[in-house]
Amino acid sequence: MSLFRKIFGLKNTPEDNIKSEERGKYMPEIKLPVDEQFTINFKANGGKFLYCENMQEIYDSLNAILNENNWGEEKVLLFDERLNELFTNFEFNTTKRISESTYFFSTCEYLISDDGSLLISSNQIAEKKLKELPDNFIIYATTSQFVQNIGEGLRGIKGKNRDKIPTNITTIKHFKTIEDKDFLTYGSSSKNLYLLLLEDL
Repeated sequence: MSLFRKIFGLKNTPEDNIKSEERGKYMPEIKLPVDEQFTINFKANGGKFLYCENMQEIYDSLNAILNENNWGEEKVLLFDERLNELFTNFEFNTTKRISESTYFFSTCEYLISDDGSLLISSNQIAEKKLKELPDNFIIYATTSQFVQNIGEGLRGIKGKNRDKIPTNITTIKHFKTIEDKDFLTYGSSSKNLYLLLLEDL
């Protein structure tokens, strides 16, 4: 029965009865695809999401982020040298010193759908704690990095790094400003985060 019918007391149509009969109360819930589920949860966490179909769109989106925040000349904390190669046209003013940096540019291990978080490790943040890093994050990821939950992500990390499993594995989940935080986010590090997501499937 639709919301309007409930509000205005309108009678059911035969279609409503068919729909409720098709899905009984013991039927399992309809599960959203992992990408859709991630998008909903990520935005609910306060993240900024930019979906891109190709690398040119990624470059355009990154340019827009830098211009919007006036970060073009600012120093960027960048540990992952592959990003320097991938975004060579940007000529980033990079630093390894956190105190000098305005924003952090990185990849992530996986995108966790069931809570909209990003799984990262020492591959991205070395041995640093999240709270030590700048408040502003730009994360580059691809659609092949979606997993349902943290367990799947951890298995993926283990599978990809059989020789040497990375340390310092953690998730970034809260992307709201400090004022927006409530007691449920106490103790976690909140970041202003932009996600550049490339379609690669």
